Amino acid sequence: MSKKSNKKRKKLLKSLKRGLKNPFSYLMALVLALIVLATYVVYKTETKTDSGITGLFDAVWHTIVAVVAAYYDFYVKSVPGRFASLVLLLFGMALWTVIIGKITSVIMDIQSKNNRGLKKIRPMKGQFLLCGWRNGFEELLETVLRSNPDITPDMVVLVNNAPSQQVEQLKENMEFKSVKYVAGDFSDAETLKRAHIESASRILVIADSGNGKSSPMEVDSRTVLAVLTMKNMNPDVYISAELLDEKLAEHLRLAHCDEIILTQEYEHSLLATASSGQGYSNVIKSLISDDSDTGIIVSGFPANYIGKQYQELEAYYSKKGESQILVGLLLNAGNYQQMKKDKLEGSCNEPLLTPAASYVIPKYAKSILVCTNCKS
Repeated sequence: MSKKSNKKRKKLLKSLKRGLKNPFSYLMALVLALIVLATYVVYKTETKTDSGITGLFDAVWHTIVAVVAAYYDFYVKSVPGRFASLVLLLFGMALWTVIIGKITSVIMDIQSKNNRGLKKIRPMKGQFLLCGWRNGFEELLETVLRSNPDITPDMVVLVNNAPSQQVEQLKENMEFKSVKYVAGDFSDAETLKRAHIESASRILVIADSGNGKSSPMEVDSRTVLAVLTMKNMNPDVYISAELLDEKLAEHLRLAHCDEIILTQEYEHSLLATASSGQGYSNVIKSLISDDSDTGIIVSGFPANYIGKQYQELEAYYSKKGESQILVGLLLNAGNYQQMKKDKLEGSCNEPLLTPAASYVIPKYAKSILVCTNCKS
């Protein structure tokens, strides 16, 4: 016997043993036995009357109609036949009640698992994984969708350990109804498999303190572990990750994280610039807009400008109008795997502001623009 056949046999025996241990199996066997007995009584008694039941086929047909449709196809006349037919009718009603209840229970269980994020979502391609949870998550999700017009809500997969009630409350908003949800630790490989990370195009990992009792170092360590796991499972996925402290930033770079957001550093810089009384914070706010067409925009440009001087690209944007001003280049735009394949030097997504006019534009560069309602 082959290993495959032996495995199937063991699985069948295991299912049989599980079924024998279930009291419901014995109850169903008893019901079926009584239905067979009642059919036999109808057959033996009604063939002797003018009820129309002339043989075993008619008796079985009478049973099927009584059990399935709760209806008598023949007018039974004998007392034992009538009693047996009543048993068939009652057991048919009970049987269908149990079956419908079981189907309802399965459907409710599937729905409950979907709502609680315990079920593996259907296969997707190019989805956006948003990992982690924090207060004001609804506003964050709104901003993400507004800043990424190429992402629709049905492409977003939330991966977190937030209380299911909070996620259900979020999905009550019609705008987020089609958002997918996977419950679990986003640094765990099995959780990421349920989110189909292998086909994801982008991931945003936000600093998740969980119950609020974790220290910043613990939160950041979990983020680093998550990025390492994600890059191992899908090396080509673009990952942006938030850190609370710069101490572990180098670890994220070694994990080939494509973009690192140092929240506290940005906050401290913003507060420091605001203290000068020069209105820097207002300028920064207008530049970092959640509108995909306003503020600082990273955009591609015609491929024929690769290898040309920076001043030629400046002239190109000058001709397009005053609504967009070129302020620099984003070098090695893409992800680490792309850089590795092409043996590029430097950091991934490295900004170069106002380079020299004679600077030669390299491959994989993108333009950094300041725009007002700019649609490039």
